[in-house]
Amino acid sequence: MLLMGKTIDVARDRAFDQTKTVMPAEVSRGVYIRNAPSLAALKLMHLMIGTAGGRMADPVRHEIRLSDIRKIDGMDNHSRASLTPLFEELRAVTIREGNPEIDTDRVVVGGLLDHAVLDRKDPVSGDTLLSWYFGRSFIEMAEKSNHWAILDRQTVFHLGSKYSVLLFQHIASLVNLDHVVAKTFSVPELRAVLGIPEGKLDRFSNLNQRVIQPSIAEINEFSRLTLTATPNKIGRTVASVTIAWEEKPDPADTRRELDRLKDGRKARQAGTAEEPVPTFPESGSIRWSSWEALAREHAPKPTPDMGLIADKFRDFCNGRGLPLASASIEKTFVAWVSKLRVG
Repeated sequence: MLLMGKTIDVARDRAFDQTKTVMPAEVSRGVYIRNAPSLAALKLMHLMIGTAGGRMADPVRHEIRLSDIRKIDGMDNHSRASLTPLFEELRAVTIREGNPEIDTDRVVVGGLLDHAVLDRKDPVSGDTLLSWYFGRSFIEMAEKSNHWAILDRQTVFHLGSKYSVLLFQHIASLVNLDHVVAKTFSVPELRAVLGIPEGKLDRFSNLNQRVIQPSIAEINEFSRLTLTATPNKIGRTVASVTIAWEEKPDPADTRRELDRLKDGRKARQAGTAEEPVPTFPESGSIRWSSWEALAREHAPKPTPDMGLIADKFRDFCNGRGLPLASASIEKTFVAWVSKLRVG
């Protein structure tokens, strides 16, 4: 009989907190490095682990009703048909403990999911019941786990990229470690964490532009954390990336953004959504945002650095008393950036 680790105790203690999911750090840090699931399947995985809670290491059937999934803000309006391929993805996820290239003593290969059943609608309630058993490898991992990540569910459900979810859950598993505020990944390690297969985004510039920076920008917007990524070079080649993090002193802006998305989603479902008024960010660069697209479209070439453009435009607005959230801020920005001169 395996002794229970601390992760299960933490999950049991938080069983009634529906805003957080306790996940074994071994899963959060990407122990499964084969067949990483899609964004929708990742969100379903988080929901399954959160639903199981302190019972995730029990070899029992777990269940949730389709109507309960549909109530979750940030999850798609799923049907049994749309969930079936997601369960198939999770059935294909491979959990591997040990590196066969350097660890010759023990390598374990198993799965996240044993099997799942998606019942037809109940003739009385009209609801659909979804049930599943976790795979033996996941159960044993959860049983032994002494390290965990506590993830804000609404952050996970609102992230729009699987890379953002994978990076967020990995960093979240490190946040509570004493005196640890950064981690340096070799480029292959970071690719593994993000589930990027060989042959895709081989050049670091492409990896950084398409995956790393957009993921960090999204995590910074929707989570309690602020992340930064610093490439480390050997000669002219990027050999590793240091990702540092800090918790926001006041996560109120993040909560407001999540509430805005929640309200907007309800309005879209009701067909009453209005076009949102854009707000120019009060700090930081405008890289990877709609403001960058406007700058690249309207600014004289060569286009200046996005951080420089952002700082100069804020100075321009401050000098004229123009609020960054005014209804005409986008029009003002386009007119200003069209005449921008840097030098």
